[in-house]
Amino acid sequence: MSTKVAVVTGSNKGIGLAIVRALCKEYQGDVYITARDVGRGQEAVASLVADGLKPKFHQLDINDLKSIITAAAYFKETYGGVDVLVNNAGIAFKEADKSPFAVQAEVTLKTNFFATRDMLTHFLPLIRAEGRVVNVSSFVGARTLNKCTPALQQRFRSEDIAEEELVGLMEQFVEQAKRGEHEKGGWPDSAYGTSKTGLTVLSMIHARRLSKERPNDGILVNACCPGWVRTDMAGDKAPKSPEEGAMTPVYLALLPPGATQPHGKFVSDKEVQPW
Repeated sequence: MSTKVAVVTGSNKGIGLAIVRALCKEYQGDVYITARDVGRGQEAVASLVADGLKPKFHQLDINDLKSIITAAAYFKETYGGVDVLVNNAGIAFKEADKSPFAVQAEVTLKTNFFATRDMLTHFLPLIRAEGRVVNVSSFVGARTLNKCTPALQQRFRSEDIAEEELVGLMEQFVEQAKRGEHEKGGWPDSAYGTSKTGLTVLSMIHARRLSKERPNDGILVNACCPGWVRTDMAGDKAPKSPEEGAMTPVYLALLPPGATQPHGKFVSDKEVQPW
């Protein structure tokens, strides 16, 4: 029987590290911290080892396609596949950041949507039967969607939107933001929110595709909101601790074998939310 394995992106600190900590306690298999920076990743491993846990480490920068391909090859060769993938890596500009909106749009979508999509492109084929894929999204994505024009809302909520169309819409947002025309194009003024709208819809597209292409494999794919959590990214005024933020992603990662729901949903506080 091959060893099961869980991989968490961007997990050297914050919510990602809290997800790894919880999985190390509850998951029957190897759990990987991944991080861009090897030193920081190894420090994170050491901090959990000091608590008596046994995480492993692999370098992974989701903004570097070579790094994704190298990591995917490692997990395929070492484990024959992946059982749990938590796409946690993401960025957000601080409210006080003076970077032009055009820059914020390009940089935020590059990581939160396009790089996460690259992860899914290369890792979804490795997900084994009964596998769990959790994309850490945000309620800000749901709120942003509600501020889009009715035509955009209709496309994002459509059951027949294809991945190519979604990618085109995300590219369109970035291009219009660069020209200062995104609001005219029907988009709200939130690069982070738009990136998370895209990620949640991408999760739903992949769930539908897997149900068609691998109907007997029992793989569940979901997007979730961890809530407003005290991290470097969200600041120290947030009400939730990283451990509380990890609860919903961990719940989705540990959905029991044979579970059929939630799948292709947006989940917060362990409950399916309207989209």
